Amino acid sequence: MRMVSGHVTSAGTARYSERFAALKDAGHFRRSEHVPEAGDLWLSSIGLGTYLGEADDSADQAYTEAIGYAVEHGINVLDTAINYRNQRSERNVGGALRKLIDGGQTARDEVLVCTKAGYMPFDGDLPADPGAYLRQEYVASGLAPRDEIAGGVHCMAPSYLADQMERSQRNLGLETIDVFYVHNPETQLGHVAPETFYERLRRAFEFLEGSAGDNKIRWYGAATWNGFRANPADRGYLSLERMIATAKEVAGEKHHFRFVQLPFNLAMLEGFAYGNQGRDGEAASMLRRAADFGVAAVASGTLYQGNLTQGLPPQLKSTLGSSTDAEAAIQFVRSATNVTTALIGMGRREHVTANLKAAEKPPLARESWESLFTSR
Repeated sequence: MRMVSGHVTSAGTARYSERFAALKDAGHFRRSEHVPEAGDLWLSSIGLGTYLGEADDSADQAYTEAIGYAVEHGINVLDTAINYRNQRSERNVGGALRKLIDGGQTARDEVLVCTKAGYMPFDGDLPADPGAYLRQEYVASGLAPRDEIAGGVHCMAPSYLADQMERSQRNLGLETIDVFYVHNPETQLGHVAPETFYERLRRAFEFLEGSAGDNKIRWYGAATWNGFRANPADRGYLSLERMIATAKEVAGEKHHFRFVQLPFNLAMLEGFAYGNQGRDGEAASMLRRAADFGVAAVASGTLYQGNLTQGLPPQLKSTLGSSTDAEAAIQFVRSATNVTTALIGMGRREHVTANLKAAEKPPLARESWESLFTSR
């Protein structure tokens, strides 16, 4: 299969955003200027996620159409993972992008493509004996060292990440992946001591820095579920300060750890409201610390898998200037202080159409948004 060369660039994203002048004027495209190198990208405030859906041909077709439609209508942040829908989601992203690029609707440098590795994926379909498949494919082959597999499903050893990166490149049809996340690294903390975990993380970062030097990826980061939201006393807690220190230990100030992903929505507020991340002994929220450390924060779970599409208080919808619950939930996240992009799962074209309505309105001003957290 032909691999598409190049990667996202400042000039490409600026060109892309100018094609959607009305959306840009409304604040749909923004830069995270605190992030070295990546801070000059013009990224859409809403990104397309690919986690949910059946692993079948019908869902593949719908996803591929939705991804193409999204890029044609103002979304230039695409998020996936090798384990999503048994590698099918990556292949849907790749297929949609190739069609768009070949047809001249977009260029490679206009779109930020993000994927993740850590969980052991199946390939296309669920095998008859899933455990036997994973043991044969990853353990017996030597790709995933047996003593570095957490819970029987998670590994971030360099040999394993190298294999997953190569598979993701093939699935996506891209020579260079823009953002490569270590997927839910806190999974490891349920099985090993923190010192062992951060040593494993250091070796993973060494591999990822080398991959950035070889232009296989542009940047890397950590995509999490609980880790960045947890109490520092919890076993699964992740310290951004220590992650950044690890990246600097490996590559100095010019390290490529520049993206983090965590759930943030109307039901999961810890990213802004919980001061669980330290810096020189002073605690602050994850979103604040990401900015302090020169990292772009991407919010996942914007609609909380559909649970925030009904039942919101009318006063909240009014404050957010939204006519529907879903639009209000999206507006809340895309307006959040220091959030670069709000990810929403969009497996059908009509999902894209509905969710982009929020992008037609300016996000709340910072003071107005932060006032939502002020007791009255």
